Amino acid sequence: MATAIITGASQGIGACIARRLAKDGFDIALNHYPSDGDKEKALAVAEECRAFGVRVECYAADVSKFDQCETMVKQVKADFGTIDALVNNAGITKDKLLARMSEEEYDVVIAVNQKSVYNMTKHACAVMMRQKHGRIVNVSSVAGLYGNPGQMNHSATKAAIIGMTKTTAKEFGSRNITCNAVAPGLIHTPMTDVLSDELKAKMIDAVALKRYGEPEEIASVVSFLVSDDASYVTGQVIEISGGLSM
Repeated sequence: MATAIITGASQGIGACIARRLAKDGFDIALNHYPSDGDKEKALAVAEECRAFGVRVECYAADVSKFDQCETMVKQVKADFGTIDALVNNAGITKDKLLARMSEEEYDVVIAVNQKSVYNMTKHACAVMMRQKHGRIVNVSSVAGLYGNPGQMNHSATKAAIIGMTKTTAKEFGSRNITCNAVAPGLIHTPMTDVLSDELKAKMIDAVALKRYGEPEEIASVVSFLVSDDASYVTGQVIEISGGLSM
């Protein structure tokens, strides 16, 4: 049985990806932030995933911390035997115009959104290289492609993830490890729910399909990228935005 690690999987897009990959037959290593609230949400998602007949374990770890990622990856390998797919999904927002954004608000988003990708990829790839097989999917954003007012920190991390994706693809391709990114647009999640009505209306007006995307539509693309059907796809960034860029 193949095993997938999904970071930030207690809610939103991460939870939806976990459910979809469980449906696809993956055993799931479900990462959540180490807090009581996130643990409770993660346990609920785990039960939903187990309904598909797969093994699911929850791992509390702050993925912005290098040592916690190392410990988690070692435990997942010990528990499941293999790590076949890694989905770097964990992310936060601290939106504010640059003139008002504090250094702390910038730094914490960089740590959670960007450094977590370095931390998890470094440790998971050590396992994947020995297996000579692996699939990595990084969750970027249209903010990383086009920028977004009030999201200097978030846009910086999501643009960096695109560069990290392409570099990972080049460095590990010879070991049969692929790395791709998805760049969601305006998706129904707790993170987008906090946006102002004015901003949401403006963004929807710019979308060719004139609607929000759903987390399941992101999960479907991730499902493809970690499957054998995508064995010759690497270093790509797939925008899932309903035509936002057109």
